[in-house]
Amino acid sequence: MGPGAIELTKNEIRDNLYSLGRASYVHPVTLWDNTTGEVASFSNFTFQIRFKNETDGQLRGLCGSGSTPNDGVADGMAFFLAHYPSRLPPNSVGGNLALFNDNNNLDATGADRVVAVEFDTFLNSWDHSDNHLGIDVNSINSKAYANVSKRLVSDDDVVMTAEISYENLTGVLVTLLQIDGDGPPYIVNTSVDMKRDLPQQVSVGFAASTGACIERHQVMSWSFRSTLDDATVVASTIPRRRPLVPVLVPSVVAAFLVLLCAAAVLGRRIWKKLDDSDDEAREQAEFERGVGPRWYRYRELAAATKDFAEGKLGRGGFGNVYRGDGLSDQDRPVAIKMLSAESSAQGRKEFESEVKIISRLRHRNLVHLLGWSDSREGLLLVYELVRKAAWTGTYTTRVACLLGQREWDQCVLHGDIKPSNILLDSSRNTKLADFGLARLVEHGAGPLTTQVVMGTVGYIDPEFIRTRRPSTEADVYSFGIVLLEVRRPEMGTGEPADKAIPLLRWIWDLYEKGAIVEAVDERLKGEDMQLNDVDICKGQMRRALVVGLWCTHPHPGARPSVVQLMNVLQSEDVTLPALSRPAPAEINTVSNGYNNASTSSVIACSDVSWASSGR
Repeated sequence: MGPGAIELTKNEIRDNLYSLGRASYVHPVTLWDNTTGEVASFSNFTFQIRFKNETDGQLRGLCGSGSTPNDGVADGMAFFLAHYPSRLPPNSVGGNLALFNDNNNLDATGADRVVAVEFDTFLNSWDHSDNHLGIDVNSINSKAYANVSKRLVSDDDVVMTAEISYENLTGVLVTLLQIDGDGPPYIVNTSVDMKRDLPQQVSVGFAASTGACIERHQVMSWSFRSTLDDATVVASTIPRRRPLVPVLVPSVVAAFLVLLCAAAVLGRRIWKKLDDSDDEAREQAEFERGVGPRWYRYRELAAATKDFAEGKLGRGGFGNVYRGDGLSDQDRPVAIKMLSAESSAQGRKEFESEVKIISRLRHRNLVHLLGWSDSREGLLLVYELVRKAAWTGTYTTRVACLLGQREWDQCVLHGDIKPSNILLDSSRNTKLADFGLARLVEHGAGPLTTQVVMGTVGYIDPEFIRTRRPSTEADVYSFGIVLLEVRRPEMGTGEPADKAIPLLRWIWDLYEKGAIVEAVDERLKGEDMQLNDVDICKGQMRRALVVGLWCTHPHPGARPSVVQLMNVLQSEDVTLPALSRPAPAEINTVSNGYNNASTSSVIACSDVSWASSGR
């Protein structure tokens, strides 16, 4: 133990060569439940990797000239989940990070299995760079990684903050790293089968090592929590040298990418048509077991809204939304969405889709579906009430991004990505709302078609208007418009509607002049540049706007995939694409598509977001 920190490696000058260490929670942690198969946990911690500058000359003589990429420091540290009890593998110094040794570091099995997040500071033969964030799954060769443009090792008092989360629904492990609270976080994520790759009970902790080059590895604070009922909650009692730097995890990209690729295990799409009494019994039984959303009687919801005469919050794509108070199982107000009679059979299909999909999505960036009602009086959904709109703060905080990989068998298509569907709750967590247009589709499956074009004018993909085929490319287009709309302070208070096309033309003009940053409102630029480095701010603004143009290309095949746009947004090391402006005729065609769609009344427009208009 050091003063106010856990020292993972020796902090004495002479003893720090070829040093290694682990620190782990004393009790085993249940990683997955045998009965339900649920796996869900996360860890937050702050740490430092410090260069021992007091021995600079001596150590660089051992490591090299000091002009090498590693600059005389090594090797890094890691957060790990491994066999309980924790044990140090023999000969695991240096690049093995006290996780593996040379006999098992490429294919660990049995009790040697480890899932870890590494903060690597030395370029070994298996590494991609000397400064990277990586996810290791039974191998020191990272399954996924992100290069870190700032140095992980510092001789200053720089504190890093990491958040590691595992979503049991998607099977994705996500890591975010914030360095001294400066700039957007570095992000890396990959799919991990915890039940296959680890035992049911694991040791949770930290590991670090040095070699001929050295550094200090200090954990300043740590908390670990598993969402399993019998899991232990762990919180460190280590006094922190400075307040925990908050990581801006939720953001536009976070919610958007989670939605696109969050449905690996949504289950089969085969549903029997049951009569009303069977539906009630089945859904209520699932609710009592904690499996699904609650089925409400219509009269309960009518009483909560005073017969739907008071507390109207707004109108969504399929009907009105009301505030509900006094439900017996809820200790707070809710939002009750009533589908309109005019929605007809198409609306009923969307209702069933919304219930079945969202009831199986469990993510902190999605508005939580609490219950539903399907009666002769109407179709209703009961959601948590999210009160605040998300579009506040500086430009760069608006564009901070998170996760998403297209690695699963199924995806959820939203169909109405727009600013007013991206909300901020009282804890400043971003929530993506309004799944009235959601579709569950399989990668590689044939194109689906829909009778009606729905969405919000200005955010709808022109290709979708023409083909009636919902797709991930259509959601990418909508997200591109959102990225371009971030540039204005009043975002979220109105929709671009027919202004989308002039907006695209104007930003394309600025892009061709090399002045795309001028699109950002001066008020937002001023706030950012007072807080951060001017060049860094401009680079982040340019990156977001260029990706916005890329996403809105008239041809779906020319748009980025989710993985591509994520990589460009999250890392300053990824080169921006060189875009070619679409022909004016193509943009005019887009404009005509909007006009035709709106005049034929086939677009269900949501001018007011029900959740963001709550009071």
